[in-house]
Amino acid sequence: MKNPPRIPLNNGVLIEQLGLGLYKVPSTTAADIVTMALAAGYRHFDTAAMYGNEAGLGRAISALAGSPREPGGSGETPPGTGREDLFITTKVWNDQQGYDATLRAFDTSLINLGLEYVDLYLIHWPCARRGLFSDTYKAMETLYREGKVRAIGVSNFQPEHLDRLLDTAEVVPAVNQIELHPWLQQHELRAKHQALGIRTEAWSPLGRGRVLEDPVVLACAAAHQRTPAQVILRWHVQAGNIVIPKASAEARLRENIEVFDFELTPKDLAALESLDRGERTGSHPDQVH
Repeated sequence: MKNPPRIPLNNGVLIEQLGLGLYKVPSTTAADIVTMALAAGYRHFDTAAMYGNEAGLGRAISALAGSPREPGGSGETPPGTGREDLFITTKVWNDQQGYDATLRAFDTSLINLGLEYVDLYLIHWPCARRGLFSDTYKAMETLYREGKVRAIGVSNFQPEHLDRLLDTAEVVPAVNQIELHPWLQQHELRAKHQALGIRTEAWSPLGRGRVLEDPVVLACAAAHQRTPAQVILRWHVQAGNIVIPKASAEARLRENIEVFDFELTPKDLAALESLDRGERTGSHPDQVH
């Protein structure tokens, strides 16, 4: 199995192109799932304050080194799983936006994770009506300058949100994490990312499973003797997206990461590109307050 490649963000920090999304993973099971994912080759983990599982992720990370948080640990870190080998993302939630509130929220996340720094810190939603995302981002720039985060970015920002943010921002966001899958391809937004040097990161990359039954996806899967999920994740990879599928079963964890040893053909890619219908499985950013 080929491990996910590491690709550079706009500040030179490297991120694994495929990671594990922890949305809706209970804190009580997060540590076990992350431990299974580490064994399967994952090094990139995406959580958020709102998910309520930062502490579970933190327990799995601390167990790698046999820290006091996990009694009975061996004290030996498995090869390739030192802190420097991991990429940890978390996000500030909507009701914690604002300069001072964001700094407090970050401190809480850091305590929950049991870490000294976070690799990527994101604004979870713009919540544009509140008018606070620029102040929130200023706080994140402070954290970045202080070395508490290695990169900063946003999530669910539309082109107009990025324009407003960049009117005052000193640091161009490294990432915009958006809903993205073959039924919602967001070409305009992705083009803007490319022009600004922002990486596109896909949440709900499989359309919450709905896209897996699409006849075009099924045909591609049959042609390559792969699963529909692998075909869609490979489509993301070849498009240059960072992708964070969720999985909780060991077999699915391994299935999702084994997409770096085959390629879709130009004909496959064109067929998948034709599926765009602007259909969301999650909320539109303008509807989240």
